[in-house]
Amino acid sequence: MEPQALAGTVALVTGASSGIGQQIAEDLARQGAAVALVARRTDRIEAHAARLRAGGARAEAFPADVTDVAAGDLIEQVIARMGRLDTLVHAAGVMLVGPAVEADVAEWRRTIDLNVSAVLELTHAALPHLRQAAQTSARRVADLVTISSVAGRTAFGGAAVYSASKFAVTAFSEALRQELGRDHVRVSAVEPGAVDTELTAHIRDGVREAQQAWYASLETLQARDVAEAVTFVVTRPRHAAVAEVRILPTEQQ
Repeated sequence: MEPQALAGTVALVTGASSGIGQQIAEDLARQGAAVALVARRTDRIEAHAARLRAGGARAEAFPADVTDVAAGDLIEQVIARMGRLDTLVHAAGVMLVGPAVEADVAEWRRTIDLNVSAVLELTHAALPHLRQAAQTSARRVADLVTISSVAGRTAFGGAAVYSASKFAVTAFSEALRQELGRDHVRVSAVEPGAVDTELTAHIRDGVREAQQAWYASLETLQARDVAEAVTFVVTRPRHAAVAEVRILPTEQQ
């Protein structure tokens, strides 16, 4: 990978306050991208933006809950402050798993709102800017990456709605890839297995303990493993598109 492969570009990363999203923002900044950090936790993304700036990067915090903000307004704020948009990475997500019989349907709504609806709406608002970047930038290519999951390829009992949400965004990504390839807007889905992040902390009592025990039985992926995959995807030469990356812990079946 050439150093500073993303110099002169702007990347927006959702879920940038922790875990995979935070690491992706850091890695893209290391490659020369100016980064727009989007997350609900204002203190965290402002601190992260400050750390990136201290390291010489251009980074701006955009506090927002992507399920409760007008996507067009958020994109326009990014354009107004950052000047352009070349890369959009959807890393915000939630994994509220558990048996369907015992489920709180509010968890299902939260899963669809964040994992699916927010991705669709933010993508729709960003597409004109990504197409423009592909036409006018020195690289002549733009990228849209969604962090999906292996649960978006294989449905798992006890994770019905989570699996459904990841199947949805994986299919959305593939359909968009086919639509936008001629415009040189590359669309990719990155599908991790078990990753050591805060996701399991949000699972309800009685289910969380079993999920965390399963994670503890594996040598899980780290956020940097997923971020490295994203960086690989968006630093390919213009003629090469990586449609899908499935990355698993070696021990995960």
